[in-house]
Amino acid sequence: MTILSMISFDEIAASLMLCLVARELMILGLPDQIAGPGGWLIDTGEEEA
Repeated sequence: MTILSMISFDEIAASLMLCLVARELMILGLPDQIAGPGGWLIDTGEEEA
């Protein structure tokens, strides 16, 4: 229990924000077949026809 008591709310919030920013950067930077509609790493929705 001592390890969990050393983690603050601010550290958890910062980690969550970092994950969200990293996900958005991957969606913007990687090709659609990897991170986009129908992507194998991040699927952002239906593929366009």
